[in-house]
Amino acid sequence: MGLRHEYKYMVNLGDIVIIRSRLENIALRDSHCNDEGTYNVKSLYFDNYSDKALREKTDGVNIREKFRIRYYNSDLSFIRLEKKSKINGLCSKQSCILPYEKCKDISEGKWDTLLSADDSLAHELYAKINFQLLRPKNIVSYTRECFVYPAGNVRITIDTHIGGSLNTVAFLDTKAEYPAICPYNILEIKYDEYLPDIIKNAVTLHSRRAGAFSKYGAVRYV
Repeated sequence: MGLRHEYKYMVNLGDIVIIRSRLENIALRDSHCNDEGTYNVKSLYFDNYSDKALREKTDGVNIREKFRIRYYNSDLSFIRLEKKSKINGLCSKQSCILPYEKCKDISEGKWDTLLSADDSLAHELYAKINFQLLRPKNIVSYTRECFVYPAGNVRITIDTHIGGSLNTVAFLDTKAEYPAICPYNILEIKYDEYLPDIIKNAVTLHSRRAGAFSKYGAVRYV
């Protein structure tokens, strides 16, 4: 995937009601949403012994990256390894499928399992586990509501009930529940080269300004 624009806003429940009512008339629901229009996301984040990814996010470093493993709606048949990069304010994401057995090995500290994966991203994570000492740091869980708009490849997400744990070995426990520990809800707007006016007008909240926010950091700081 190429570089994309990404903006985040901290919003309250009233803001969400307004944004939702506007988008329902012009955008499509993401195909992965359930009957309530949401899905659950659970991610395992990696960082090194000095919290490099966390510090670079906090400091606003222009070129940075972070690795995570993610699955949706407690479905362990579809797990992805992802590397999210930020370059001068623009974002990109690489991903590959990670079989359950390999994810289980990783949760047990068996890093060599990544070498037999059929994807260069898994090999890159293995190298950085060994040379940068990346390790699983925390779990982040939240409920996501998502809208898409084809023109501009726009994706608007509303994340609520943001919680998590430092107990990384429980990542594959689909019965584990994480109460919300973050006081914020996060509106994210992602698009390629341009944001259509119809979407720009729909997501504009004059009382809110875009800012930096990290769910990984929010759970780490609790």
